Amino acid sequence: MSLTIAAVAACGAAPEDAKSPVTAEAATPITWGTCPVLAEGVSRDPRLTCTTVKVPLDYRNPGGEKIEVAVSKLPAAKSSDRRGVLMLNPGGPALPGLDTPGVVAPTLPPPVLAAYDLIGFDPRGVGHSTPQSCGLDDPSLAGLFPYPAADGSIAANVERARADAGRCAKNAGEKLRYFTTANTARDMDRIRTALGEEKISYWGQSYGTYLGTVYGSLFPERADRVVLEGNVDPTKVWAHAKDNWGKAMSERFSDAAGVAAAQHATLGLGGTVGEVTRKYIALADRLDRTPAPVPGTPQSLTGSMLRTVTYSLLLHNDTLPMLAQFWKAAAGLTGGTLTEADGQVLQQVFAAPPPTPGVPADNQATMFLALTCGDASWSGDVDEYARRTAADRATWPLTAGMPANIWACAFWPKPIEEPVRVTDEGPRNTLILQNRRDNATPWEDGLGLYEVLGERAAFVGADNGGHYVFDQGSTCVDETTVTFLATGRLPDKKIDCTDFAPR
Repeated sequence: MSLTIAAVAACGAAPEDAKSPVTAEAATPITWGTCPVLAEGVSRDPRLTCTTVKVPLDYRNPGGEKIEVAVSKLPAAKSSDRRGVLMLNPGGPALPGLDTPGVVAPTLPPPVLAAYDLIGFDPRGVGHSTPQSCGLDDPSLAGLFPYPAADGSIAANVERARADAGRCAKNAGEKLRYFTTANTARDMDRIRTALGEEKISYWGQSYGTYLGTVYGSLFPERADRVVLEGNVDPTKVWAHAKDNWGKAMSERFSDAAGVAAAQHATLGLGGTVGEVTRKYIALADRLDRTPAPVPGTPQSLTGSMLRTVTYSLLLHNDTLPMLAQFWKAAAGLTGGTLTEADGQVLQQVFAAPPPTPGVPADNQATMFLALTCGDASWSGDVDEYARRTAADRATWPLTAGMPANIWACAFWPKPIEEPVRVTDEGPRNTLILQNRRDNATPWEDGLGLYEVLGERAAFVGADNGGHYVFDQGSTCVDETTVTFLATGRLPDKKIDCTDFAPR
């Protein structure tokens, strides 16, 4: 799971077609056309075309209500060399993926671009795919990551979680329960059928790795070549997906603290990683107790927001210098020494993303809850959350107890089905890419997925930080990935890539 910078501003039986590649209805031929209107200031690859595919809301009732899934295509560069389609998902959960082909294409070499049509899609309920809304007061994802109060109390978090779950039940209704990862995977197979393809290759990042493993479990004979990058352990979905976040944040934080320490003369945040870390924790605690209004914005900087922005900027190596500048600006804001340049940094970080026409403001937050709460059951024991939060807070001060805290999922309706079981049964067709210092999907979770998939997968471990592995400066990673996509060859044993060159 990951946050983006934009995020700052009764159990029924499984569907009959869940294990079968044969869909319940014949596919309607696709007609490609123009794509939906973008948010102001956002650009799109001009080669991209779009369409919609109708799918069942409830796969247990395939002849019932239908919803639409928006799909895009960037055609293979050379049709004579075309192998098939490479479906893409950017993660989230609940990130739109309609424009992902245009984002990914520049990172891929000619042999891959010649072999595959790149296929993007907004997952059901997301973006332009029958978008859902709970009517949440706070449309950002940031408020859904519950940091305790300054004294460690989670009382306010409990009330917020209960209120968010109640608002979703009232405004989005019963239908929201059908917007799950398993049903999204079934939608992918409907898209495959509509495309006229016997198989699909797939590249999923972050949450998209779980979606990919679910698809491969439901339709193993339909998955061709699968790349999973920044991985979710399918045995932890979703209540325990955060178990390693405190440790992962601590390991990743040192990369950014090192950047800040190297600029101590100008930033004044400390000359060592330890000093920077201590000052950061003290700053977050101060902001927990006394939020600071941000000039030029209607917002105040809180300890929760400081941590949320830090989490977001740690996802990429190239944003670490900006993160150090943000810490300086935050320190200046609380200390009364904010410079004009610092104020500009804060305004840049807190700038609200432009709205996307036709998409509710709280769409990603709504679908984040629908997926994380609707895929699997969560405990409703409030006292246990309080105990676990206190223990986590003491062990990992950088995350202040948030990973163990209560979510709206504690008050969510029972999922419509059990989580899809992911096993080591199936073809050997998966490449796992995992950074060692990933604060969003920790190293241990990548290893957990590898253990579950067994001989079905090959593992590439990268001695790097951040959430992204491919096209981040490692020839070892990139060549292994391209070789697999172009030829189908997987490494015979685990690979450790250490050749990252700074960009």
